Amino acid sequence: MNTEILGIVAMFLITLLLAIPLGKYIAKVYSNEKTFLDPVFNPIERFFYKFSGIDPDHEMNWKQHLVALLTINLLWFFMSILVLMNMSWLPLNPDGNPDMSPDLAFNTTISFLVNCNLQHYSGETGMSYFGQIWLMFLQFVSAATGMAASIVVFKAFREKTTEKLGNFYDYLLKSITRILLPISLIIGAVMVFEGMPMTFNGKDKMITLEGKTVDVSTGPVAAFIPIKHVGTNGGGFFGANSAHPLENPNYFTNMVEMFAQLVIPMAMVFAFGHFIRRKKFGYMIFGVMTIGFLLLAVPTITMEMNGNPTISQMGIDNSLGSMEGKEIRFGAAASGFWSIVTTVISTGSINSMHDSAVPLSGMTQMLAMMVNAFYGGDGAGILNIFIYIILAVFISGLMVGRTPEFMGRKIEAREMKIAMIVALFHPFLILVGAAVATAFPEVGASTLNNPGFHGFSEILYEYTSSAANNGSGFEGLGDNNMFWNISTGIVLILGRFIPIIGPVAIAGLLAKKKYIPEGEGTLKTDTSTFGIMIFAVIAIIAALSFFPALALGPIAEYFSMK
Repeated sequence: MNTEILGIVAMFLITLLLAIPLGKYIAKVYSNEKTFLDPVFNPIERFFYKFSGIDPDHEMNWKQHLVALLTINLLWFFMSILVLMNMSWLPLNPDGNPDMSPDLAFNTTISFLVNCNLQHYSGETGMSYFGQIWLMFLQFVSAATGMAASIVVFKAFREKTTEKLGNFYDYLLKSITRILLPISLIIGAVMVFEGMPMTFNGKDKMITLEGKTVDVSTGPVAAFIPIKHVGTNGGGFFGANSAHPLENPNYFTNMVEMFAQLVIPMAMVFAFGHFIRRKKFGYMIFGVMTIGFLLLAVPTITMEMNGNPTISQMGIDNSLGSMEGKEIRFGAAASGFWSIVTTVISTGSINSMHDSAVPLSGMTQMLAMMVNAFYGGDGAGILNIFIYIILAVFISGLMVGRTPEFMGRKIEAREMKIAMIVALFHPFLILVGAAVATAFPEVGASTLNNPGFHGFSEILYEYTSSAANNGSGFEGLGDNNMFWNISTGIVLILGRFIPIIGPVAIAGLLAKKKYIPEGEGTLKTDTSTFGIMIFAVIAIIAALSFFPALALGPIAEYFSMK
């Protein structure tokens, strides 16, 4: 057990040590400062700008950023529907996999477009190689979209007063070429050397230890998996995701994949501090996120290592921990850690079956997505915690009897209304979705494989994962039908774009306000005291919104085992 914990600590610390210089590099990229990759990517970017007719020096206001973001995403939506509904006759389909139905194509398209990758299909049988390559493209651009939106917020607080917030397409392209692609190439090279398939051939025939011949799906896995994690996407090439031995062969690749998930979300926090020239503020945000992450990760690892008490009462050896639904090559500790990493940062990939976790581990996984601000996805984590920061500033201002100010700008009624809409819309989507599915069991709960408290947890988890753009699931739920595909698709759209539109609008409105220099009465936002205030706001909103629902699901299931 000590070795298992040591592996987790080593992975986290190595990721942190690499995230700090990466954050500085990311800040330089978006500031148009010179970097060591300029000779490689400057010519590539000039070609794209010349081919597309885009002027990267044309700066946009916040409304123009959002128009560009939503327009290009709409274009990708229609292109994706065409690909997924016509895979049977398109090239690169050696296994003859069929087209998707309209409702499944709708759900899959939305899911990959919004950086969620909720999968109501199994990759081996439901996707051609051409379809997988298209989804890989969406994993790059969806991650870059979130990063580009977060840079608008960065830019708003770098200047004193401005309406010019850079160019969305420039941010989008730089996110791909300068950040996502180089890291993915390095991860991909490691994976190939560790035995991950990289081929366009069809199924391989293999002989098992029993002497039976079986068909084993392969494909361009090593190209797909890096951006799955680096982009905090999470969609698996295979149905079993990173529990599959060809998608995650051994403990070393498991550590590499966890590093790939964590490094950019961590680095974006440091990049924020460097970009706005307030490194102390960046460290404060990182501290809040890390405390929240550890408060979820440590109990989960402990509970999974201790095992299921009901099994122990039956006299069964539980010394390896709660191993139902887990891979022996990873163990209970690494699987528990992964389950929180992947839900905290909205990756949604899995290396164990979350449906088999002990009840309170399932609760912490859902809490990670319900808060959705501890590190978060690429760019999305900054956008989400920005809303909590605005709320904390406003409440703090009321407590001391001063007009709320953040970085020299007054926060007034319009900004607060937007922040409250965004903050409350997340629980609204989750709780209303779960309520509808539960209230009409003939369309929602009819596909549950587990009755009672755990069945409700499966429903709650599905909508939580969709609203948080996570994509993991309690897979006791049969979700590939018209109701689940359409309902979660709607939640996916709203859960992605409302939390982007809101923070970008607030940042744009604040950026054009008159800058007020800090004085003696100015609320200091880079202190540990303000960090505690942010954490308190997060905890209060999460507790008031979600505790009743959690009490009906994982908490009730926990007490039913006593």
